[in-house]
Amino acid sequence: MGQDAFENFGFPKRTNYSISHWLQSVQGDPLLDHRTTPELPASADIVIIGSGMSGTIIAKNIVETWPEKKVVVIEARLFCSGATGRNAGHCKPDQWRGFIGYEKQFGTQQALKILQNEQQTWSEVVQYIKENSVECEHWSGDTLDVPVTPQAAENAKKIFERYKAAGGNVDHIKVTNDPKKAAEISQIKTAQACYAWPASTLHPWKLAAHVMRDNIKKGVNLQTKTQATSVVHSGEDQHKWVVKTERGDIKCSEVVHATNAYSSALEPSLRGLITPCPHICNKVIPPKADAGFEGFKGSYGVLLPQDALITINPRFNGGGGVLFGGSNPGQDEFMEWLEKNPHRYIDDGLTGFDSVTKAIQEFAVEGFEGWPSDALKQGETYKEAWSGILGLSEDGLPFVGQLPALPGQWICAGHHGHGMARIFTVASGLVKLMNGSSWTDTRLPEVFQITAARTERLKERVKISPVRARI
Repeated sequence: MGQDAFENFGFPKRTNYSISHWLQSVQGDPLLDHRTTPELPASADIVIIGSGMSGTIIAKNIVETWPEKKVVVIEARLFCSGATGRNAGHCKPDQWRGFIGYEKQFGTQQALKILQNEQQTWSEVVQYIKENSVECEHWSGDTLDVPVTPQAAENAKKIFERYKAAGGNVDHIKVTNDPKKAAEISQIKTAQACYAWPASTLHPWKLAAHVMRDNIKKGVNLQTKTQATSVVHSGEDQHKWVVKTERGDIKCSEVVHATNAYSSALEPSLRGLITPCPHICNKVIPPKADAGFEGFKGSYGVLLPQDALITINPRFNGGGGVLFGGSNPGQDEFMEWLEKNPHRYIDDGLTGFDSVTKAIQEFAVEGFEGWPSDALKQGETYKEAWSGILGLSEDGLPFVGQLPALPGQWICAGHHGHGMARIFTVASGLVKLMNGSSWTDTRLPEVFQITAARTERLKERVKISPVRARI
């Protein structure tokens, strides 16, 4: 993405960036500011814009499909320093919770396919990590979704039963509707029920870095600190594109947009379809064992009323600490602040927000047995936080495929804060499409495909606000 493009939307120049838990742990790694060649190549077969998980996995699939092609990946800042390098570290397939929402919008079969795809994605991520001995602090075990109010429990049960009745596979999901047993399993005092199934946590930057290093060995040219400012037709050959950057131009046959939330900065047809929105993640230091806290049993999704959610990622194979993310009750105040400060919608320099942090503090004290209340007064416990920019798609699903009316330009973006549970499969599917395969061959849900009909339908229902008109 290009800074000029954002300034044209009324946003100021971005100068400050928060350092996430992940990025902080890899400071000094030479891949962060890697440039495979000192000069930007003047030409390539394929240019991928964005070096996060999408761009990295797309590059992997391209070099495996066409080892002879010249592939350049450009990144505006440091390698994998956007959403992937700022997330909460989950690779958690939704196995039931989103079903009714998907069913209402896309129908029963597509809703089933969406959740099946997430299970497939998780399986492929774990398989890749194990087969390639990737050192990314990977942990697999039960993830627990825990409704903590009667209303949230009733809603969860309704969705689960509907998913099961529609033919969804629930054999691998352990369900406890007895509040007492749910509290024992989850260690959450206010638990009303508990749903458990296999998922993972990991160090997302280290996973992406492992893949990118292998890509570079296979000939991919990575150029960091290289901002794309526009993509235009070549004046010499209308079948080719020119990716303009602050370091020069690259002429190519195909372009892949893999910048997620920032996609519309380069491609105006995506305006209103993918909206950038910051979320806050907090690293919390849990109480010592002698405080009476028994520790976490797995990763968590704490289900609250009005679809509020707190995610919890204990760093079982990491350097300690617990990551709290999601959209907790403090998010409402954060969103109100954003409406008054629209230029902050693309600000990943935020180092916390009081209402979000306070909601985490209150939940930890009230929710977990043995979590001391005086921890609320201990600034060190909750001091580390950062922002990451979600690419919220208008219908909650990613856009995958060739951009309508722009042959040779492709997209894999709009992951809606759920990229780790989708990117491995959608990236592979995109490259199959680039190779001439049909959508059926991708095995992806049909509703993921970007088509003229889908984009036109979504634009019809988007009611542009003064904020969204600029993003």
